[in-house]
Amino acid sequence: MSLAALSRYTAEYPALKPTLPGQDLDWLTDFRVDGFAHFSQHGFPSTREEEWRYTNVSALEKKLFSPALKVPPNAVPQECLNAYQLKDAWSVVLVNGHFSAELSDLAGLQDAVKVLGMAAALSSLPDWLQPYLGQAVQAEAHGLVAFNSAWFTDGVFIHVPTKQVLAKPIQILHVVTQAEVLANTRNVVMVDCFSETTLIETFVATTGEAYLSTSVTEIFAGQNAALTCYKLQAESAKAYHFSGTYVKQAQDSRFTQHDFEFGGLLARCDTQTDLGLAAECTLNGLYSGINRQHIDNHTRINHLQPHAISRELYKGILDDRARGVFQGRVVVAEHAQKTDSQMNNRNLLLSNDAEVDTKPQLEIYADDVKCGHGMTVGQLEEKSVFYLQSRGVDAETARNMLTFAFANEMVDKIIFKSLHDQVLEQLLTRFPQEGVDKEWL
Repeated sequence: MSLAALSRYTAEYPALKPTLPGQDLDWLTDFRVDGFAHFSQHGFPSTREEEWRYTNVSALEKKLFSPALKVPPNAVPQECLNAYQLKDAWSVVLVNGHFSAELSDLAGLQDAVKVLGMAAALSSLPDWLQPYLGQAVQAEAHGLVAFNSAWFTDGVFIHVPTKQVLAKPIQILHVVTQAEVLANTRNVVMVDCFSETTLIETFVATTGEAYLSTSVTEIFAGQNAALTCYKLQAESAKAYHFSGTYVKQAQDSRFTQHDFEFGGLLARCDTQTDLGLAAECTLNGLYSGINRQHIDNHTRINHLQPHAISRELYKGILDDRARGVFQGRVVVAEHAQKTDSQMNNRNLLLSNDAEVDTKPQLEIYADDVKCGHGMTVGQLEEKSVFYLQSRGVDAETARNMLTFAFANEMVDKIIFKSLHDQVLEQLLTRFPQEGVDKEWL
């Protein structure tokens, strides 16, 4: 990181710090100081780091984004809310990194369930947050986590108590409305024993200009808890996006994530989960890039105890000069016997200039396990195109049908129709192929 960029961020921090939530909490001050110290020393991640060798974030040094300190009530146009705020879900809206009570809709939520902005939670429930904030991921993970730890302005705190089954999903809608803004949010989600819930994160913008959106979500799933997470990333075409989801799974817990990465000029998504005894984890992802987009997905599944099961399937579609990255890592600890893990990454290149870097990894330190991984990178098979042509379909439509059939396997995993339609619309918008009917998907 350049000294000029580093000095700008570090020099502005003392003026920004008094505006950040939780000023009266000594433990939070220490938490922010640790993040700031790590970032001041190391800066943003570098391609010299193995986990970032395919993704160059040096452009962040030149933009020097600043957080929005105030958000007017009418900052988000109604048409944006109509398009992205799910009607069949409770919604929490974050505008430029700040919680908006006026735009959020939590009517009918069970009294025992707590859903509130992070700033409000630090004010009213600090003792609830102290044992959890920074426990699923530490600032030392990499520079963007440290940056988020020091700079986060707000976020969401969710607590689902024991034996609660939520009737609807909870949606966290991130909206950016200003150019050159820094939207830095931190979320903590606690799903206690024998509870079930669904969480949906949506990232969108009303501006087409550059900005930086970072979001770190720490999830704690209790014994026999079940949590399903969906993420739709549809940022501005000039945006820089980083999100990290870090999960601690207790015994017999079940965690499922469906990640859809479509937006941003440069986007990076990290997912990491630590599996307890007989825990289950399923990670599904679809990333689709056009023009000069760079979309990077990193996953890590840590099998820490015996009898845990993990399944992972990520698909990528790259066109024009877009570049995709997938690095999946499964680590089986020495005493994590009877582990069952499968990982697959499949990529479809629609252009000779498109590129994908894929690196599946298995680290196995136990001897009684069943683990495997696979990856494919290629273009459409001409035999399949010819087969459809022989049934009266023209070549262009045949290619479009095969491309969207490739993506549809992931889209069809969405069980909520409103979210399914949103994801489908985003996919079709980025690949406006003539002859493709939405009903096909």
